[in-house]
Amino acid sequence: TSSANNNRNNLFLVAGKSGTGKSALINKGLGEPAAKIGFIFAKGKFDQNLRRPLSAFSDALENLCRYIEKGKSGKFGLSASLIREDIQSEFDEEGIDRLRSALPGCAGLFESAVDNRRKPPLTMPSLSEVAVPMVRGVSFSTLGSTRQRSSTAVVGTEAVIRTHFAIRRLLKIICSHMKGVVLFIDDLQWSDKATLELLRSIVLDKEIPSLLIVGAYREDEVPDHLPLASLIEDLEHNVTVTQMNIGNLDVDAVKPIVADSLGMDEDDTKIGSLAEIVHKKTEGNPFFVTIFLTSLYDDKILQYNFGSMKWTWDDELVDSKIVTDNVASVLVNKMTRLRDEAQRMLMVASCLGGSFKASAIAEIMKTMSDGEIRSSMRSSSLTFSVSELGSHDSFISRNGSDSSVASSIKEFEDEGLVEVDNNNCYFVHDQIQSAAFDLIEPEQRNSFKGRIGSILLSTLSSDELDENLFDVVSLLNCSESLITDEERAQAAKMNLKAGTKASENGAFDAAKNFYDAGRGALGTTGWEDHPKLMLDLCSDGANACFVTGDVETMNELIDEVLSKDIATTEKYRVTEIKAKSLHALGKPDESIAVALDFRRQLGLPTPKRKPASTFSILKNFMKVKRMLKNKSAEDIANLPELDDERQAMGQRLNELLVVDLFQCEPSMLPLIIFLMVTTTLKHGLNPTSCDAFARLGLLLCGPFGKPHEGREMAKAAELILEQPGMHRITSKTIFVTQCFCFHWTAPLHDTIAPLLKGCEEGLATGDTDSACYCLVARSFNLYFVGRPLDSTQQELEATIDVMTQVRQDGPVMRIIIIEATVKKLRGLDTEADDEKLDSYLKTAEETGNLSLAAFVNAMRLEICVIFQDWESALELVQKAGDVRLALTALSNAIRFTFLEALTYLKVAQTSSGSKKKKMKKSGKKILKLIQGWAKNGNVNVVHHLQILEAELAVLEGKVKKAEESFKEAVASARRNGYIQDRALAHELSGALFEAQGDDYWKNYHLECAKTCYQEWGCNAKLEHLN
Repeated sequence: TSSANNNRNNLFLVAGKSGTGKSALINKGLGEPAAKIGFIFAKGKFDQNLRRPLSAFSDALENLCRYIEKGKSGKFGLSASLIREDIQSEFDEEGIDRLRSALPGCAGLFESAVDNRRKPPLTMPSLSEVAVPMVRGVSFSTLGSTRQRSSTAVVGTEAVIRTHFAIRRLLKIICSHMKGVVLFIDDLQWSDKATLELLRSIVLDKEIPSLLIVGAYREDEVPDHLPLASLIEDLEHNVTVTQMNIGNLDVDAVKPIVADSLGMDEDDTKIGSLAEIVHKKTEGNPFFVTIFLTSLYDDKILQYNFGSMKWTWDDELVDSKIVTDNVASVLVNKMTRLRDEAQRMLMVASCLGGSFKASAIAEIMKTMSDGEIRSSMRSSSLTFSVSELGSHDSFISRNGSDSSVASSIKEFEDEGLVEVDNNNCYFVHDQIQSAAFDLIEPEQRNSFKGRIGSILLSTLSSDELDENLFDVVSLLNCSESLITDEERAQAAKMNLKAGTKASENGAFDAAKNFYDAGRGALGTTGWEDHPKLMLDLCSDGANACFVTGDVETMNELIDEVLSKDIATTEKYRVTEIKAKSLHALGKPDESIAVALDFRRQLGLPTPKRKPASTFSILKNFMKVKRMLKNKSAEDIANLPELDDERQAMGQRLNELLVVDLFQCEPSMLPLIIFLMVTTTLKHGLNPTSCDAFARLGLLLCGPFGKPHEGREMAKAAELILEQPGMHRITSKTIFVTQCFCFHWTAPLHDTIAPLLKGCEEGLATGDTDSACYCLVARSFNLYFVGRPLDSTQQELEATIDVMTQVRQDGPVMRIIIIEATVKKLRGLDTEADDEKLDSYLKTAEETGNLSLAAFVNAMRLEICVIFQDWESALELVQKAGDVRLALTALSNAIRFTFLEALTYLKVAQTSSGSKKKKMKKSGKKILKLIQGWAKNGNVNVVHHLQILEAELAVLEGKVKKAEESFKEAVASARRNGYIQDRALAHELSGALFEAQGDDYWKNYHLECAKTCYQEWGCNAKLEHLN
């Protein structure tokens, strides 16, 4: 109970060999007690023969939803209607379609109509309206409450994130209405990677209430290199993973099983003797013990004497019974005693998985002839000679009839092979299914399964086929080498359809296999006979390989498409995949080259890959200004939709370029942004247009020094977001406008809430890059606005948790940079963090990542200034390079600028000669820059400017002016909530009075500084002052 109610989703794993009773232990030892205390226990099981993506998890959720829909929830005060209402208010039509695709068995919960209200425009709440929310406290289940519109096809991991996020939101809704939920996923050793990634995502999500995940797996089938082993190792670093190992039973444990089975006393000496023999034969494997006892009865070695009313046996006969270590062979022998018709049905059922529908068996048996099935049976399984075949021909006419199927299933049930629930049948144990499959001749198994797949393809309705698509296509692929030329195109189309569905559900490993099978079906003449189909299979296959990390195959498929004599536009998709993969592999320079080259192939204007001159930037800027003349944000947002395919492709490549150019060649950024803007103005709106005008706002606010014009362009970006089809770019637009634009003319505090919203939107749409960089910006801004350091560190830890869920290592590095600063200021041991920062600088130098180096240097300057180590600060500033360019328009750049100017002025005060003159000149130059920012309405730099003016007055010997400026700085910092800068202003003011020999005011300001540092939580600085 405590595990499920602590809002921390624990993982409980049970391991053991096949037959040791893992499933029974969980079902009886956990499922039944859970139900008694009002918890819901739902389970799903993986299949060894049919590897459907998300199959076991989907089955578990289907069972959970079936429980809700049957009204059993009322027993514990639950309401299916309330859950449906919450789902409908949480998800839009696109989100519900995604859930239907991933969890078809839960469709009953998604029945209500969807309200397609338009999304309200993004607004910037004022500081007085916003209580700063914490990442740890926010419920990410609220992310989808704002209606989403249809989005474009995505490349990469976005589909995975979307699916995981939608399922987690669904679980949050369901679990919030329940006392507790236990999800049991059985046979994890056969799980697909998509399910393991989904389980990881769920376990790491601390916002899902009252949920316990339980898994069982065969430990001898999970070597260290398998994904399951990697998952367990990964999760153990982040959450509590409880593992239990179950082995075989000893003789004393076998004895009560034997006694109970025979209704005899455990202390009976005959029971003891039999138990020892059974243990010797079965090695104490619980399932094998049961099977062995049953086989003794089948072989009439164990018989019931009605005269004595006791079971009788001969120990010597029992001991002489030959037992193989393969349970399946014992079961096969048992199955050969069944009626011929029942054996054939078992063969068919074994190919359909651990569960099957009686109606499906009937349909297959009606289509397959008796002889067709017999020819696939093992010769040892046949209970009649070939010469007797004629006497069975009459069976063909009634093969698959309702009565014959029902009769056989009843026989299965009586023999303990199958459990039946209406039309649904379940093999009691996967070894029984394996034994049934062993009835098929090994050389005939693939063709037999392929034949079943072909029958299902031709007989299932379109809805049934869509629901069972993965199973049907997997069966069809078993006989790929046997299909005719006429069937190849159909097989390829079915694999493309299955691969697309798997991709939409985030199951890219399965998708990759389907795409590969589709290409195999078309063979060597695929490009000549079916070029469009082959193009789709290769392009989508390359994308699946990209997501799964199969870079070698991805490159082979990309090169294959690029080598074909097809239209340039048809090569766009693989080019985008190539550019994104190079970015993901940490090769931004190569990614830039690919994107620029393909723009040229499309015949679009493209700048050369070299540092942009000031002249070229200004020339293109003036062109943009002319095109924007007299256009308001509303005018821009009402432009027509872009309908030129080449231009749309070029715009998407521009989006990719700005990300990599920001790291490697910031001077080229304006040229690409201007291209994005002019393309929109000439050809119309598409999602890239949001990014275009948001980034134009960035340039105007930062390098061009026109923050009010920049704010208008940011407003245009937000208005464009209101147009249909723009939702995929929401998170990125929020990131750019809030991170680079609005803080130039509004309090920095006002960015905190919108940036959190940007993260939520990014997680909902699968744009995890933008989502996590929204959190990066938010984290730095929390520090800059003076949030208490202990609270800030909690936020940073929660932020890392979110980023860990979506495997975003790059943003985590930025968070570690600021976390190291916070910990150092709090007086915590940061030696390991310092080593990390050194490694980041080395990485930045090796990869040319200017922004990463700038982030590290900016925060290290923060430490130098707070501890007033001015010589170290000067050395850092001189080595750091142009941080303002690398961090263009960011609040980080503004902060660095202030600290840089302060460093120059403080060093000048203790220098002489040419050095003093140089330092003063550098400080005054930057001071004038900050004066311009303040004049343009940047309220966040007012106290910075006043501190610098005070220090310049100190340098020039204007004591009264310095005193007045420090007084103004303290007041401004207090008014705007910058407690750390208020502390700095007091400390610097105290130094001024100390130099004047005024101990009273020196001590006053020093005590005020200490009070502020204490309130901020800066323990290391307090110790330094004392």
